[in-house]
Amino acid sequence: MKITFCCTGTKAEPWLEGLRKALPDAHVDVWQPGAPQADHAVVWAPPQQFLDEQSALKGLFNIGAGVDALLRLKLPPGVQVVRLDDAGMSVQMAEYVCHAVIRHFREFDGYETDVKAGKWSYRKPRERHEFPVGVMGLGVLGERVARALRVFEFPVHGWSRTPKAIEGVSTHSGEVGFDTFLSSSRVLVNLLPLTADTQDILNRKTLGRLRPGGYLVNVARGAHLVEDDLLALLDSGHLAGATLDVFRTEPLPAAHPFWNHPKITLTPHTSARTLRDESIAQIASKIRALEAGLPIAGVVDPARGY
Repeated sequence: MKITFCCTGTKAEPWLEGLRKALPDAHVDVWQPGAPQADHAVVWAPPQQFLDEQSALKGLFNIGAGVDALLRLKLPPGVQVVRLDDAGMSVQMAEYVCHAVIRHFREFDGYETDVKAGKWSYRKPRERHEFPVGVMGLGVLGERVARALRVFEFPVHGWSRTPKAIEGVSTHSGEVGFDTFLSSSRVLVNLLPLTADTQDILNRKTLGRLRPGGYLVNVARGAHLVEDDLLALLDSGHLAGATLDVFRTEPLPAAHPFWNHPKITLTPHTSARTLRDESIAQIASKIRALEAGLPIAGVVDPARGY
């Protein structure tokens, strides 16, 4: 069995070493143009040339949770695109979102500003029941985030394309449930996959349906957000602020208005990083299952985009 590695911007040697150890009977190498055909590939942002040349691939394993960029390329016929189910990402995402929500709810951002100005301030405690959090997207990451928020006793709503039940979470689904979900939420957390249907879903209309003083946490993809609409809603006062980890252009351009907006907190796409050892173990397990003719989790439906 031959496995090829083609991950743009990723140091290859630790991945090769880990894959060789996990799959000792496999030949694992970094892809080079003109290389022999491989059975499976481990990829991140591969060039189209790679996919054109590797036309006999059975499995295409993406080392990130999002596969939107990969699905925009022309894929070999019959290949199964496989995403990571978790691999240590869900706990990181839960940490990040809970931190962002609590920081806003407890007004730690305001205290930080006051302290920098040398001001000893007092803010009236807020009522938790007045800060319902809506989690948009209830996959592996979204469900973990929703459950984590419940630990802090926030009212939590969840929305997904199809119905889903999560203990302690008020769930909504489909177009019928979308408006109710938005109007029930004061804090909106976006964890949707990026597809043709979800691009620009965070716009003036949808964000305007949040409760007054709403707050956005976007940890999915930058293309979900219409940036000018967010700025307008922040400047009008309908939204109180936003924490953004993802952007349409990354790195964020130096002249972008997000950098210096007083109501926006930025992080450099770091909410949930790929953990190499956990990812290698999961990929190796799935390759062994595929070679044995067994079903695996995480196979992407190209028609749905996730």
